[in-house]
Amino acid sequence: MFLVVPDPAHGLVAAPQSSDDLTPATEHSLADQGFTWNSEIEAYTRPSGCGPAAVDDTADMLRELGHYVFSAYKPLPIG
Repeated sequence: MFLVVPDPAHGLVAAPQSSDDLTPATEHSLADQGFTWNSEIEAYTRPSGCGPAAVDDTADMLRELGHYVFSAYKPLPIG
């Protein structure tokens, strides 16, 4: 399962629920979309393209790879 959401500090975030979600095909597809792994937050991040279309494109790509995806167009509140 993944969470895909924009974040003011990190850009577009694709966060896996666990390391089991990080298949080679998933990692390759995220890298192809310009994401890099951020070990500080344990998620893939991309500094640009945080609008609704980018959220949908990333969520759709992950769903096509067989993942369950939760997504939001606005940053989630912390706390």
